[in-house]
Order: sequence, then structure tokens, then C-alpha cells
Amino acid sequence: MAKYLLTAFFLIVTPGFAEVRLPRILDSRMVLQRNSEVKIWGWADAGETVSVTGDWLDTKSSAQADADGKWQVNIRTGEAGGPHVVTIAGKNRINLENILFGEVWIASGQSNMEMPLTKVSAAYTGIRDAAKEVAHAKYPQIRLFQAGNFSSKTPLDDVETGISMYGIPPSDCKWHLCAPETIPTFSSTAYFFARELHTRLNVPIGIIDSSWGGTSAETWTPASGLKALGLTAELEQATTRPQKADEKIPTRLYNGMIHPLRNFRIGGVIWYQGESNAGRANRYRDLFSTMIGNWREAFGYEFPFYFVQIAPFNYRDLNAAFLREAQLQTMSLPKTGMAVTMDIGNLEDIHPKNKQEVGRRLALWALANDYGKDIEFSGPKYRAIAFEHGRVRLTFDHVGGGLATRDGEAPSHFEIAGDDKVFHPATAAIAGEDLIVSSDEVAAPKAVRYGFTSQATPNLMNDAGLPASPFRTDRW
Repeated sequence: MAKYLLTAFFLIVTPGFAEVRLPRILDSRMVLQRNSEVKIWGWADAGETVSVTGDWLDTKSSAQADADGKWQVNIRTGEAGGPHVVTIAGKNRINLENILFGEVWIASGQSNMEMPLTKVSAAYTGIRDAAKEVAHAKYPQIRLFQAGNFSSKTPLDDVETGISMYGIPPSDCKWHLCAPETIPTFSSTAYFFARELHTRLNVPIGIIDSSWGGTSAETWTPASGLKALGLTAELEQATTRPQKADEKIPTRLYNGMIHPLRNFRIGGVIWYQGESNAGRANRYRDLFSTMIGNWREAFGYEFPFYFVQIAPFNYRDLNAAFLREAQLQTMSLPKTGMAVTMDIGNLEDIHPKNKQEVGRRLALWALANDYGKDIEFSGPKYRAIAFEHGRVRLTFDHVGGGLATRDGEAPSHFEIAGDDKVFHPATAAIAGEDLIVSSDEVAAPKAVRYGFTSQATPNLMNDAGLPASPFRTDRW
């Protein structure tokens, strides 16, 4: 009888007890940003005191849960390395083990970022040398976290395991050591970016994949951003349509997959997206810039944001060229950079398979601009135009030791126009760090375009092997 009374007692009192709980991103095996003040946060009973200690710290930090049960403390991390243990104690005790200090990055965007190493569906058919890459993916100091694909009507405080899309299984929302068993369905671009940083810096890397194929920039932009841009139709969808975890509705991927990460200290973001916005390229610069600013505001600091310019593909119109131009213009924002992929696309496949080079080129931006490596990190970037007796002289930044072409031929895919605004194929010749462009059809040039079509695969690069971005000198 006493046993049944005791059971009944616990059934009565247990619902009033709430254990200290952490968000999924705070877990054993994670990487915390080195030499930084990082947040440890979660939930408990209202008014409960929660303490946080680290095995490298001399003192503990404490906070009291507010009326909603939320608490947060800040602790200071040290130099790269580990493993470390973090202990969180309230009415219960949580030990987070095998924690490393290093560099933490978020990888986001649509299918070309989500695309895993191995074939999982008709959409994601695997990258180049997939089997070899998986077999050699033995990097225990690279840690992987995959946010679940989850579309939310309201901003969430924690990521969800999400749904299965395009053959990728739902995430378990746990940190994993990079290994042949854990890498096959992880973002290939994110992995190769992390691998390049790890091998060049010799520090632990935490990479958080929060991407979803077939998604527009509008879905990753907070409601405040849509409102500021006057996107009333998109904002109405975001606020009025029913909650469905699998629907790519404006602002809702930000709510479900980025907003929950805002308290986790990061070194920066890499981004591969734009294909879904090609039909609305005229507004992409403002949209993309606003989205980047919104993310930085949510995280509370101006982190680096490096992105991939979309590759050549048979889009059948000029929209992709204008989208690339909008991406190029977004580099006017501070701490941004762009990896150009005009030489590694596939006109018949919107998911080109050389993700190794995409990840490497993104890493070059971080290595040079954030980690002090003296390397060339960008291909030639158009700077200025000058008119010289029926010819045009173009000057560039990031020429390295000089301009070159990847095939040894003359620079290709140049066009030139006069006052009539009719563009004609042009010849181009390298003159040291400049290009001389001309056409027998245009006696008095007024404008030049380079690779300015959706399908162009131009050949201009610098001596570091990094390709030039398409550009135009006109605004016609």
C-alpha cells in the first residue's frame, strides 16, 4: 500500500518540477568559438538559480531564470584546443563533454549548399569523387551539426529535428565528429570549407549546416526585413498562412533554422543561394543585403559573410546574369566576399559536382581576411574603364601576379557597344594587369560586358587560378 501511495505522490508533484534544459545546439562534442565570450543559455523553473562552470575556469557563473523560465550566462573561452567539460547545475546537473575551442561557422542557403556528398535522390546525385571523399573524411577535430529542415510561423528558440527532404534524413540535432559514418549526408560545400580551414589553421572547426534546397532568400529573411523592403505580399504569406513544417514560406526558414542559433557565438557565415531568385534579380541586391544585415542584428555583431556566385546553367534568359550582378554588388557591404564559380559549373546540371573547389574558394576569403593568411583570395574584379582611340582599357583589382586565362586562349565572352546600345562580340588582349577590348563593329565604344549571359563560361582569371566575376560597365 505504501508503494502505491508513494507512486501517487510523485505523480502529483512531478508536473510542478522542470529540469534545467538546454537548446539542442549546446551539447557534448560541440565546438565553442575560441578566445571569445560565449553564451550558455536554456530554461528552468522561474526563479531557479542556474550555475555554469568550465574545467578551464576558476570561477562559476550564475543566473536566475526569469518569469518565462529563461536564463543565460556568459563565459570566456580560451585558446584553440580541448577537450573540455562544461557543467550546468540547477535542480539537476548536466555535463557537456568533449568540447573543443576553435572556429565556428554557419553554412546556409539552398540546394547547392544542402547538397550532400553521396547520392540520396534524383536531385542530389553525389559530388565528384564521393566515395573517396567519404572514405578519407577522418577529422575528429571537425565537428558537424545539422539543423533540421523546419519552417516555422513564429521565431523559435530551439531548432527542430525537422523533416526529410530530397532524400536527406531528418537531423538528430546533435554534434558529431567528422567521420566516414557521419559525413555522407552532410553539406558537401560546408564540409570542404571546414576541411580547408582545419588543415590550414590547425584548429578545431565547428560547422553548422542550416540549409534547404529550393528556397528563396525571402524565406531566410526575418519579417522585419520583408516589412522594411515593402514586400507586403510575402509578409502576408508569412503571417497568415497556416503553420506547416514543410512549406517554404517567406521568413519562416529564418524563424525555424536561423533565429534559434542567434545566441551561439560564430566566426562567420557561408552562403550558397540565388538560383530560386533569378526571376526576381532586380530586387535581389536589396533583399540579400537586408537579409545579411538582419542576421547580423539578430546575432548582435558584424560577422563575416561569404557567399557563392551562382554558376552557369541553361536558364534560357538573362535573369541569372542580373542575379550574379546583384551578388557582385552585395560585396559593397562590409565583411562580405564572393566565391566565383564561372569555371566549374555545368550547363546541364544546376547542381555542379565540384564542391571541393567551392568550399576551398570560400575558405580563401576567411583565411585571408579573418585569419591573417597572405594569400590571394579573389579572382579579378572589374574596377574601371577608359576609352582609347576606338578601344577600351579595363583595369581590375585582385590581379595577383597578372591576368591569365584558364585555357591559354585569348580572354573570351567580351562584348562591346556604342551609343546605339547594340552589343557585338569583341576581342580582348591581356596587357599586364589590364585588358584591351575592341571590335571592328564598334568605332566609338561606350560600354563593355563580360560573361554577361546566364550560360556563359568565360575564361579570365588571375595567376592564382581564381576566375573573374562577370560584369558590365553600362546600366542600360
